[in-house]
Amino acid sequence: MPKSSRSPRRDAKGPTQPYSSAPVKQESKQWKATQGSNLIAPNTGIGQHFLKNPAIVTSIIQKAGVKSTDIVLEIGPGTGNMTVPLLQKSKSVVALEYDSRMVREVLKRVQNTPEEHKLQIIQGDAIQTKWPFFDLCVANIPYQISSAIVFKLLAHRPMFRCAVLMVQEEFALRLSARPGEALYCRLSVNTQLLAKVDQLLKVGKVRLRSPSQPGIAR
Repeated sequence: MPKSSRSPRRDAKGPTQPYSSAPVKQESKQWKATQGSNLIAPNTGIGQHFLKNPAIVTSIIQKAGVKSTDIVLEIGPGTGNMTVPLLQKSKSVVALEYDSRMVREVLKRVQNTPEEHKLQIIQGDAIQTKWPFFDLCVANIPYQISSAIVFKLLAHRPMFRCAVLMVQEEFALRLSARPGEALYCRLSVNTQLLAKVDQLLKVGKVRLRSPSQPGIAR
């Protein structure tokens, strides 16, 4: 949760290029029905990875504490595996997606459903695009823009309640590292100055398409 109005320094090493989407394993009939015949391959060039396991999606949403009055910013919705349940739990979802294939897929997933009117999609680069107001952020982001996304979140105003991020495990450990630990760095200092950081769960590679051993940080 953000806790200060001071803006952090941007990590000069954090690239500002496009990002990405969502992870899985055994699928229930209901999950398969909502996924339809989606066989879109992740674009590894921009670090896309798709959540495959509905139990992980459910766990992330529960840990995010989504309320029926929340406006949720989802960065990198991918094929919409997390977008649909977020829509069902929240007031509305603003999905920010770079890949036009994913934009079409998410729109197709909610077409002619009660959730259709609750979704707004912004196509663009998450770093360069101006973000709207939101109460809660849920993001599944690639390693190469993780620092840039975190610093943009910390600098965002008006302040939001919390952000739940799926990031590479090493990055999650750097976010939560304490003074004296090997991974303690400028990212740790700036993030913990402005927010409370918790590691929520680890997502194994088997639960992802285009895996990179992510962890979930809040």
